[in-house]
Amino acid sequence: MKNIYVTESFLPPLEEYEKYIKKIFDTKQLTNQGSLLIELEEKLKIFLGVENFQYVSNGTVALQLALSSLSLDSGEIITTPFSYVATVSSILWQRCKPVFVDINQENFTIDVDKIKEKITPQTKAILGVHVFGYACDVLKIEALAKEYNLKVIYDAAHAFGAIYEGKSLCAYGDISTLSFHATKIFHTAEGGACIIKDKSISKKIDLQKRFGHLNDDHFCLGINGKQSELHAAMGLANFPYIEKIIAKRKKISEIYDHFLATCVERPKKQENLVYNYAYYPVLFQSEEDLLQVFKALAKENIYPRRYFYPSLNTLPYIDYQECAVSEDVSKRIACLPLSTELSEENAEKISRIIKKNIVS
Repeated sequence: MKNIYVTESFLPPLEEYEKYIKKIFDTKQLTNQGSLLIELEEKLKIFLGVENFQYVSNGTVALQLALSSLSLDSGEIITTPFSYVATVSSILWQRCKPVFVDINQENFTIDVDKIKEKITPQTKAILGVHVFGYACDVLKIEALAKEYNLKVIYDAAHAFGAIYEGKSLCAYGDISTLSFHATKIFHTAEGGACIIKDKSISKKIDLQKRFGHLNDDHFCLGINGKQSELHAAMGLANFPYIEKIIAKRKKISEIYDHFLATCVERPKKQENLVYNYAYYPVLFQSEEDLLQVFKALAKENIYPRRYFYPSLNTLPYIDYQECAVSEDVSKRIACLPLSTELSEENAEKISRIIKKNIVS
């Protein structure tokens, strides 16, 4: 039996990718804001309904550029301990201090009711994460930011295709960052983006991602955050399939819902959120259950993942800050296989194995 992993990258028909590759061979431009990259940026701006969009090399660089462009190179950044490590490593890379606020039990996003108590004179920004594609409480965060004159950044790596309160979930905050890594709903093999509220900040990121200069005129400190025509070609070839990808993932998620409703916990559905089915997280009663299920699935060559483990506040290179909910949830949560390539029969099989091997 073929191994089943937590995800499998969608690939367009080869001939459709080759069509764009031929254009690259014709122009011989491989990078430096080529025509395919510009075309992809325009398509994504229209799809997401945003004005200021910068396509960059990956989601981590997108976070670093977001922090740098807002002049957040010192002080404290309030964030969540329940995310991929890139969220906190980007803060540390910018020489800022992450201040962790625990998560809520309903959908594992940052607990907005606990943010205010962590704000100090050194606080510069709030960096929330739309975990698994579920929305942070953007309205309350916006109100807090306005009250305390803070910047707001959202790690929206999981949020592509999600709609909240009638607009793209990626359109909230001063800057939202995206990941177009191969495992995401929409990917360019590697890649990321910044969606920016302020046009002047967008122009700054455009400079920063290209070393901070235009031709021989140098304007600011920058890095190499550019993206190539080859990656843009993959994005353009994948772009027409976004709705199909989400629809297939929704179908598999509904099968899991049917079989697993009574034996695992799931994030609470959010009003006014059109979900993107980015992941299928399940919360077990105990870590013992999780490990037993993983063992049973591995015997069938099925490999879910522990998203996210460990809780970031417990990393060995960070001063420990207690976040009891995140520490508990991170030990009991996993994401089940979910992709356009996963058959309905295998989704049912995975569900049966899980139900059979829960011991609590």
